[in-house]
Parts: sequence; structure tokens; C-alpha cells
Amino acid sequence: MPVADSALRRSLLSLALGAFATLGLGPAARAGEVEVLHWWTSGGEARAAQALKASLQAKGHQWKDFAVAGGGGDAAMTVLKSRVVSGNAPAAAQIKGPALQEWAAEGVLASIDDVAKAEHWDEVLPKVVADIMKYKGSYVAVPVNVHRVNWLWVNTAAFKKAGANVPTTWDEFFTAAEALKKAGITPIAHGGQNWQDLTTFEAVVIGVGGADFYRKALVQLDPATLKSPTMEKALATFKRIKPYTDRNAAGRDWNLATAMVIRGEAGMQIMGDWAKGEFIAAGKQPGKDFICTPAPGTAKAFSFNIDSFAMFKLKSDANTRAQRDLAAAILSPEFQETFSLNKGSIPVRLGLKMDKFDDCAKASAKDFVDTARSGALVPSLAHGMAVPAAAEGAIKDVISQFWNSDKMSAKEAMDRLATAARTR
Repeated sequence: MPVADSALRRSLLSLALGAFATLGLGPAARAGEVEVLHWWTSGGEARAAQALKASLQAKGHQWKDFAVAGGGGDAAMTVLKSRVVSGNAPAAAQIKGPALQEWAAEGVLASIDDVAKAEHWDEVLPKVVADIMKYKGSYVAVPVNVHRVNWLWVNTAAFKKAGANVPTTWDEFFTAAEALKKAGITPIAHGGQNWQDLTTFEAVVIGVGGADFYRKALVQLDPATLKSPTMEKALATFKRIKPYTDRNAAGRDWNLATAMVIRGEAGMQIMGDWAKGEFIAAGKQPGKDFICTPAPGTAKAFSFNIDSFAMFKLKSDANTRAQRDLAAAILSPEFQETFSLNKGSIPVRLGLKMDKFDDCAKASAKDFVDTARSGALVPSLAHGMAVPAAAEGAIKDVISQFWNSDKMSAKEAMDRLATAARTR
């Protein structure tokens, strides 16, 4: 999770004394050593990290792995704060979204404009992505990959049994849900966790209001948009989904919900493309056993979640050169392909051949390019890409409260959303 600016400052100050006591500065780094903090510890991710390591070693540099498992990065951020205040920052750390700006504001990130210019990053990256990687106009981070969040996953056998059609609109979605319900199949696999609630909600907002509306409401946090008739309709549509989930949804992990669709116990799930990895691991084939399609009404929009590495200021010239080579390697066509094939995502670099990717990834890559051109490429609120962590957390709480309440009206939820958006 990103850390809000004020929270980050407090955390750095509060951790300083303890960090100096527990973490020494350590031996001097070897020439050309690059230390990388990440949480790529699962099978596919670990293989991708090894590919990056091999790329650096081929250039004569030493790779020092700084993997911190657990918590979706929360544990890694705690360790990183300690390292930074001790004056012993790694060369690169896995940080994303608005948190990049918060770290850069602390003065600890290095400009990598020299690499970006030499490698033509402004030409090979969509502007909306490049802007997230910059602080005051200078690159301080390099993006790794792209996950599309606004996917709908469909079990083809379940739909055939129910006589349902794959929906492209919210009206069609509820028609399909009714057919699945009558066939004795749970229509929507859902995990009742706040980030999953928000993932579903942002897909509804895009589907009901479009990309521009979503951007004004959930990225710019415009008060009038948050309290508009369109937002009221989005909230009402979102709430209509819940009766089509099962009673055991509360607290369920996303992958267990995906497993329900894989087994045909449920017909659909709204989830990012990491769900595809679960289908593939179960031996299922896209287009045959399951269908990946944009969430209803969102075919012309793309809600993204991007992994990225922030580059920290270093004292050693040799290590700085290694850090620059790391940044260049991450956006190289070879690594972009290798990593995304392992992780189930798509390359963030534009213009790459997709011959080795499956149909879901090919469709995602085409939509990524098309929406970058049309202006419908938007950052995911639910996955830390859109707003500072404090506002995201407050909005997340409101959405889950609305989802789980039998008494809260859409208008009351709108008022609470507008208040949550002011959280800093």
C-alpha cells in the first residue's frame, strides 16, 4: 500500500532512532553492485527476477537480492523506511503510484533522466504512465509491467448450462446473473475484502459513467462529480450485484473466488488479469474453458495497475552506473516480454510483438494501446495507482460499508464519499 505524504514523514522520523540501532551501514558496496528491494517471491515472479539478475550480471555488475515476502509489499515498505533513514538505501525498490511522488518529495530518489532520454522512454511509454514515473518533470522510477483491472472472467460451461450470454452491458450482466441463479450456479464469485469491493466498484463506475467520469470522480476526486446523478446510478448498480454473490463471500481471498469460477461453482468474477494465472495453473484454456472480457460497459476503457521501481540516490559512482543499467534493462524489450509472460501481465513498453502471449494478453495489449491514444487509460483506485493512500483508504471504507449495509442509501454513500475524498 502507498503511504500518505504526512504519514511517510512521520514514519521516517519515528523509525530513525530504531533503525540506527538495528541496522548498521554495512560494508562498503562492491563496485558495480545493485541492490534491489522487491517482493517477487512467488514462482513466476521469482523466475522473472532471475532474468533481470542475469541481464545485470551480463553487463559485469553484481546483483544483491533484497526480497521481502508477505503483505503485498507492506512488509517491504517497513524495511525500506528503516534502510532509508539509516542512510543505507538500496539502489532500487518496488514502489508504485502516488507513493513515488511521496518518496521523491523526501529528496531521497535519484533522477534517471539520462537513461530515459537515451532509451527514448517518452516515446515508448504512454504519457499517463510516464507522468506517474516522474517527479517535477524528471523520471525517478521505471515501470515494469501493466495489469488490467477491469476484467470480467466467465466460466463457459456454466454459461452454457444456464443458457446465458456473455454480458457487455450492466443490463446484460444482471440478465446473465438471473439465468445463472435459476440454474443453481452462484452468479458472481466475490471475496468480501475491502480492496475487492473497491475493485468491483471502480469497474462499475467506469461502466456506468465512462473513463472521463471515472477520472473526475475517483482520480481527481471532484466533489461535484462524486455527488452527481451518475455517481448515484453507479452506486445503485454496484449494490445490485451483492445479492448475486454467495453467503460465504465475507473475508474470502480473491484466488478462492477465482477457483469458484474455475470449478463452475460460480459463473463470473470481476478481477484483474492476475486471475488468469489461476485459470492457466488449473490447466484451463482461454476461449475454451473460460472467457476474459472487459467488465460491462468498459470495453473502451482500461483501468491499470503498474509495478515499478524507484531509484534511490547512491554515493558510489560504480553503483550508480549499475543502477542506470538496471533501469535500462527493465524497459528493454527482452525483459518486458520475459517478465510479463511469467507474471500474467502485459508489457508496459509500447510496440512489442505479442506472438508468445495468449489471447487474453493480446486483447489487453491492443486495448492498452488504443486507450492510451483515446485518453481512456486510467489508473486503478483500488490498487494504489490513483490517489494518496489516506484518501484511498477512506474511500475503500465507505464503499465496503455501503456494500455491507442494508440501510445506507446511495445518496448517503455519495455524501460519505465526498467527505472521504478530502482525507489527507
